Amino acid sequence: MEKTKRGLFERISRAISGKSKVDDDVLDGIEDALIASDVGVDTTLKIIDMLEERVARDKYMNTEELYRILKEEMMSLLVVDGKEDAPVFDFSKKPYVIMVVGVNGVGKTTTIGKLAANLKASGKKVMLGAADTFRAAAVDQLVIWSERAGVPIVKQQMGADPASVAFDTVKSAVAQDVDVVLIDTAGRLHNKINLMNELTKIRNVMRKVIPDAPHEVLLVLDGSTGQNAFVQAREFTKATDVTALAVTKLDGTAKGGVVLGIADQFNIPVKFIGVGEGIEDLQIFDRKAFVDSLFD
Repeated sequence: MEKTKRGLFERISRAISGKSKVDDDVLDGIEDALIASDVGVDTTLKIIDMLEERVARDKYMNTEELYRILKEEMMSLLVVDGKEDAPVFDFSKKPYVIMVVGVNGVGKTTTIGKLAANLKASGKKVMLGAADTFRAAAVDQLVIWSERAGVPIVKQQMGADPASVAFDTVKSAVAQDVDVVLIDTAGRLHNKINLMNELTKIRNVMRKVIPDAPHEVLLVLDGSTGQNAFVQAREFTKATDVTALAVTKLDGTAKGGVVLGIADQFNIPVKFIGVGEGIEDLQIFDRKAFVDSLFD
């Protein structure tokens, strides 16, 4: 988070530096800072419009008040459907099936492995399904993570039908009284129709075993890719019903504002952030802690 914090906070600080009150120059500087941090144009304009309203009403807002109002607005953007403190997962359903989607290279398989390890550490019985059968490396990597986390994995040979793997996984999970199932999927975006058809097929075959599966569709995005993460979010939300986000690699980017923009523009809650390579570096997202850290 250090690069994200320094990037956004330092840009805003430069816009405010030396100013005794908030004026048009300050607002222009904040707008530039937010866009440079990949908050996104639409979300940035929403924040600036709110600030302009407050400045017009209060007349003499100082920079300390500005920081406070900015923090409040950013936190409000991270609230989806009015649910401020909703639980990360609803484990009342068993097995709880999480289908994980995202393009290759964003840290999808690593996120699954870390999440599996964390869930097992919390006392859950976890099973992995290697339904990204188009890349041998994806299956091999997930096998390594299953061994590291100490959880079973269901896999087939490379090129097998992903839906078949997903079906076998949920069937085994029911038979073995598993609490949580994590299904890896292929991360190809070159053909949106094929992607949509594949994810729909996976969903449909799982429902032959568990009628309301998957209970969560977790989209993994690379925070360091900035605006490209918006493109990925748009394509995957068209292809399937994404219900949650995990934003990775925030330890390596000064453009972590993408977290704000994507949560706001797609109305999908951010549930996890990745801030390092260790298992413990996949963290449950805390919107207040995240925004506070930007202004710390």
